[in-house]
Amino acid sequence: MAKVSMSITEFVLMGFSDSREGQVLHVILFLFIYLAALVGNLLIVLLTTLDQHLHSPMHFFLKTLSLLDVCFISVTVPKAIIQSLTQNSSISFLGCVAQVFLVVLFACAELTLLTVMSYDRYVAICRPLHYQVVMKKAACEQMLAASWLSGIASGLLNTSVTFSLPFCRSNFVHQFFCEIPSLLKLSCSEKFVAEIGAIIVTTSLGIVCFISILVSYIHIFSTVMSIPSVKGRSKAFSTCIPHLVVVTVFLNTGSIAYLKPVSESPSVSDLMVSVFYTMVPPTLNPIIYSLKNQDIKAAFWKMLRKTIFKYNDGNKNSNNNKGIDTSFNSDKHEVKLVNCNRLPAI
Repeated sequence: MAKVSMSITEFVLMGFSDSREGQVLHVILFLFIYLAALVGNLLIVLLTTLDQHLHSPMHFFLKTLSLLDVCFISVTVPKAIIQSLTQNSSISFLGCVAQVFLVVLFACAELTLLTVMSYDRYVAICRPLHYQVVMKKAACEQMLAASWLSGIASGLLNTSVTFSLPFCRSNFVHQFFCEIPSLLKLSCSEKFVAEIGAIIVTTSLGIVCFISILVSYIHIFSTVMSIPSVKGRSKAFSTCIPHLVVVTVFLNTGSIAYLKPVSESPSVSDLMVSVFYTMVPPTLNPIIYSLKNQDIKAAFWKMLRKTIFKYNDGNKNSNNNKGIDTSFNSDKHEVKLVNCNRLPAI
C-alpha cells in the first residue's frame, strides 16, 4: 500500500516529563547548565579580548571556540526551557529547519576549529622557530574562515537533503530538539540515497579532522617526551591536555548521537545522549581551559584584582567628594550670614 505524504506545518518535540514537578526540575537544571555555559564562555571571550597577553593565535582560536559554544548551546536549550515552562512542545516547520541547520553548522565548525587548534599546538611545540611565520594573522583568519565555511556547507547540505524527503508518519519528534536521525524516522521514503550521501560527506569531514588531530598529537607527545626539563614538559602538557580533553568529549558525544541507531519508540537513553552531545561540551570547555591554562587563570585573577581596586577607589573618591561638597555648602552658608549681619540698620 502506497504511503501518502503529509503536509506538515509543525513538529511536536519530546518533553522530559509529563508531571509538573518533573518539568520544573528540568527547567531549573537546564537553566543552571545554560547560564554556567554562557558565563564561562563569555568570560573567556572577555579575557582574551581585554588582556594584551592573550592575543596569541592559540587564544584567538580559543575565543572563537567559546563563541561557537555559546551559539551551539543557545540553539537548543532555551527552546527546551520555554517548552517546559509553557507546556507547549510544538515547533514550526521553518523553526525546525533553522534548528537543524544551526546545530549542524556550529557542530561542524567547532570540529574543524578543534582541528585547527591541534595544528596550532603542533607548530608551537614541534616547530617553535617557525611559529610566528606559519601562524601569522592572515593564516589564522584563513583557517577560521575555513572552519565557518565547512560548517555552513555541511549545514546547508544536511538540511536541504533532510527536508526534501516526504513525511508521511507522525509529526512527533523523539527528541527535545529537531535532530536529523529522529526526523528521518518520520519520512515515508524507503530510499535515503541523498541523505546517506550527505552523512558520508559529513562523516568524511569528521574522519579527516580526527586523523589530523591524532597525527598532530602523536608528533606533539613525541616532542614533549624528549624535552629534558620537567618544567618544560609540564608547560607543554598544560596547553595540550585541555584541548585534547575537549576534543575527546566532543567527538565521543557527537559520534554516539549520530551513529547510534534511533529506536522506534521514545527512549530515555536517546534523549540523554543528545543532552550530553549538545550541553556537555559547551559547559565543560571553559571549565577545562580555566583549570589547566595558566595564562587564562592569571588573566582572570588580574582582571578580578583590577575590578576590586577600582571599586574601592571609587568608594574612596565618592566619600571624599561628599566631604568637599559639605564643607563648601557650610562656607557658603556662613558667607550669607555675615552679609546679613553687615546690612545697615533701618
